[in-house]
Amino acid sequence: MALDKPIITKRIPTPPFGDPADRKRTTFAQYKRTGGYKALEQALGMAPADITNVVKDSELRGRGGAGFSCGLKWTFLPQPDGDRRYLAVNADESEPGTFKDRILIDFDPHLLLEGIAIACRATQCDTAYIYIRGEYHKQAKTLLVALEEAYANQIFGEGSINGEVNGRPLNCYVHRGAGAYICGEETGLLESLEGKRGWPRIKPPFPAVKGLFGRPTVINNVETLMCLPFIISKGADAFKAFGKASHFGGNAPGSYGPKLFGVSGHVKRPGVYEEELGIKMSTLINDYCGGIKGNRKFKAAIPGGVSMGFLSTDQFDAELDFDIGRRYGVLGLGTAGVIVMDESTDIVTATRNIVRFFSHESCGQCTPCREGSGWLYQMLCRIERGDGRTKDIDLMDEIARSMGAMPGTTICGLADGTNWAVKTAIEKFRGDFEAKCKPSVVQIGVNVGA
Repeated sequence: MALDKPIITKRIPTPPFGDPADRKRTTFAQYKRTGGYKALEQALGMAPADITNVVKDSELRGRGGAGFSCGLKWTFLPQPDGDRRYLAVNADESEPGTFKDRILIDFDPHLLLEGIAIACRATQCDTAYIYIRGEYHKQAKTLLVALEEAYANQIFGEGSINGEVNGRPLNCYVHRGAGAYICGEETGLLESLEGKRGWPRIKPPFPAVKGLFGRPTVINNVETLMCLPFIISKGADAFKAFGKASHFGGNAPGSYGPKLFGVSGHVKRPGVYEEELGIKMSTLINDYCGGIKGNRKFKAAIPGGVSMGFLSTDQFDAELDFDIGRRYGVLGLGTAGVIVMDESTDIVTATRNIVRFFSHESCGQCTPCREGSGWLYQMLCRIERGDGRTKDIDLMDEIARSMGAMPGTTICGLADGTNWAVKTAIEKFRGDFEAKCKPSVVQIGVNVGA
């Protein structure tokens, strides 16, 4: 018998279900009145391993981009040895086209703090750091106010309801970044937290074994942690009542739970919308966002931040779930930050803008990323101004694929994001590039020694 979907009280009104003007920050008292921190109380009565098993059973997958199993990630931590263990909360959110975590922090900060406390209980971490994007000035202040309320009500700190972990009270801190995109990569984030330049680390060792300050560390995204109170209070099956199983069957991980979709670009009502994983992009655009701006035709979209690559004109009905990569020829769902482009969009210009960003934000450690992104940017600029040759298109495709096709040649995934942006643009919109290029000159029968 199918499980009825539980009713979720939406604290953040979104059209067509509510008016954004009604949004307001949820205080500790308001959060408690709507059932807040009940899930934490329930989790404190459970063994850490039992909490982890519930999260594994829910098949909650990371909402920060990778889509990896949250519960399985927790199991990579070694057994406690009495010394410190850390939870690092990735609130950097610097992927272009992504703004879901910002709205969550703005209006429901205590849901995040409850998720943090539950995750710390499950992983037996005694210290949590919320690493927030440097440009999120207002959101950082909102978190600090909420933290003060949480400490005053003994969620964190001395004498908290969590008791002691590894002989220490559970503490939580807000750490503001300095505006570098690369610090969204988990090991770059850890370097920045330690006060160093935000350079991604070579792995292994992995953060679960040797992370922040050389101690076991788990890194989770804001939205991922905010799913935990619902999973603990309602159960894994209630969470899996939303979303869908994998299109590939067998033991392939599914796409379960609700998801926040941040929609920007050429739509009438851009914004953040909550729906089940698996919703068609056309439904999200037409029913939620009011359709394409100016009633123009759809041309392209990026499903989850610019590193995911392009969906083509004939993929308007693409299902937004974790299988989107294998089904529609993109890197993946990413952060579900959907960037919509209408028929007036110049794909060459859009690609050039994306590559300019990656070239600027590369940390410079790895040659394929540092040099390749710079070459691609120069070539795209040349094509955009009309000085390119058709052979440049194939050369760009070759450079892009070489950046992302050789595992182990780069430390992090920035080069691969550049690769997917360029190669999907060329694969799916080659005509846009050819229209701006001059034919390549081919010399036939030249006798050099004559």
